[in-house]
Amino acid sequence: MTENRFAKYAWFVLIYNLAAIAWGVFLRAGEYGDGCGKHWPLCGDDTTPFMGAISRLIEGSHRFSTMLCGVFAIVLIVWAFRQFPKGSIVRFGASCTMAMTLFEGLIGAWLVKNELVVKNDSVLRAVAMGTHGVSTLILVGAIAFTAISAGRLRPIRLSGQGHVLTVLGMAAVGLCLLGVSGGISALAHQLHATPDVLKAAMDPKTHWMVRLQPLHPLIAASVGLYILLAVGMLHHLRPDAQAQRLGRWVVGIFGAQVLVGGANIFLDAPIAMQMVHLVVADMNWVALVLFAALCLQEGVEQVEHRPVPDELENLGPTKGKDLIKAYVALTKPRVISLLLFTALASAIAAKGSWPGFEIFMAVFIGGYFAAGAANTINMVVDRDIDFAMKRTRTRPTVTQAIPTQHALWFAFSLASLSFAILWGFANLLSAVMAFSGLVFYVVVYTMLLKRRTWHNIVIGGAAGAFPPLVGWAAVTNSLPPLALYLFAIIFVWTPVHFWALALLIKDDYAAAGVPMLPVVKGDKATVQQIAAYAVVTTVVTLLPFFLPQVARVGWVYAASATLLNAILLQQCVQLYRKTERASASRLFHYSMLYLAILFLMLAIDRTIVLG
Repeated sequence: MTENRFAKYAWFVLIYNLAAIAWGVFLRAGEYGDGCGKHWPLCGDDTTPFMGAISRLIEGSHRFSTMLCGVFAIVLIVWAFRQFPKGSIVRFGASCTMAMTLFEGLIGAWLVKNELVVKNDSVLRAVAMGTHGVSTLILVGAIAFTAISAGRLRPIRLSGQGHVLTVLGMAAVGLCLLGVSGGISALAHQLHATPDVLKAAMDPKTHWMVRLQPLHPLIAASVGLYILLAVGMLHHLRPDAQAQRLGRWVVGIFGAQVLVGGANIFLDAPIAMQMVHLVVADMNWVALVLFAALCLQEGVEQVEHRPVPDELENLGPTKGKDLIKAYVALTKPRVISLLLFTALASAIAAKGSWPGFEIFMAVFIGGYFAAGAANTINMVVDRDIDFAMKRTRTRPTVTQAIPTQHALWFAFSLASLSFAILWGFANLLSAVMAFSGLVFYVVVYTMLLKRRTWHNIVIGGAAGAFPPLVGWAAVTNSLPPLALYLFAIIFVWTPVHFWALALLIKDDYAAAGVPMLPVVKGDKATVQQIAAYAVVTTVVTLLPFFLPQVARVGWVYAASATLLNAILLQQCVQLYRKTERASASRLFHYSMLYLAILFLMLAIDRTIVLG
């Protein structure tokens, strides 16, 4: 009963701290930070010049509210040490809360005494505000951890968690980085407001805070994608019902935060919306901390330690060249080759000429690493399906020639390198596009759709449509209508390509229980869908030529697309008349040649049009 009261008190402390944080945003955004002059902790004396009575009242109330945070933290730690035994995680959480409360107070004092408030736009203030934001996250996380630890949380176990700790750690670092970039963006809006941020950011004479502002939405997109990937992976690796519910809260709150951020931009960041935005960000952090605690508690199943099927035990760990081949196999290089070609052709099309060796190699290597990481994670998640299918049952993840933990380390290393290469040698937008394709393939297709609906490849096929966006963005740092058309072309082409393959291996999918269209609806319905999407593909591929006002392509592309589509439709007619393996195989192999030639002709055409 006492433990329950302690937990309720801890939740109260958390809510109070969130309210105090919101009031701090009001203080900063309203420029009331020097209401007490340089005095701290008292609010000045009769000789101190003030902005006015309102400023002094607001600054003084903020100090009083944060002083109460300290009082509540003292009660929390005393109660924890009296109520819970030595070594208890509750004591640890309460100690962290006390330490971070003191640290927060010291940062506040330092800001005031060094006059890093109101109109100060120095690098030192930005660093201090960034530190302040991160320490606030740690504080509210410590309070939340204390509250949940006093409830029914089992002991936390860090040993043997391996990559799970890394996944959670990277999510935490991502949210901290997002918080810092958000703080700088808010300061830039407050101190150097401009009606056109993007235009101002391109001017080298603009204040550095303003030049960094456009990065915040891209960082938010990157972190959001990673959060989605991390939660999806941990749903698979730690199938605990409570943890999965909290994981959905992490994703949902982040989505709410994005909506509030968008509203801030649309409404020109009113103070009330800034307060809401920061509180929602802190709530997102709290949800991540609680999610991590539930994933790391003792007694949660660890999927990555499931044994190798008996009949495949003799195909276990490999060494030397065989091990290298196994790692390469994880990336599915044959599948990647066509995707890479569309990315590289798009880079040339975007430039209208050779994009340069550096950009070309960044797209090639970064694109390969992103797709390879996605394929590796796919093999980890689909290990049970792969075992049930003849063509995939000897994959390294099934036989554990490469243990699941090693495969995941490999995948996340590839993903990190991909992001770094594309951002470092091209731009952040191209890195976000590559990562978007990875997350879409792993989370939307593999985890959400593949085992649930025959529409899996229709929606999930969007993952393979991201490479042209990567190539185009790497060159131009933008995504104009023609780049989006290229995305649409691959999106509508994918069902034609994949369902032709599905006709060939439908028995495998049936054995694995995967609801691919031929398994669920039969061959006739599949052929009808293939034909329908072939017609749509024909229309979409020709749209750029008939809409010159939004996308410039010439006769080389138009003639090539017309001929390629004629052959595609003819192949579909043959398959419809005679639905057999030979016809399906011809269509499948032609569809790959179709896409490669189409993008090649586009690249050639653009060099002529823009030349």
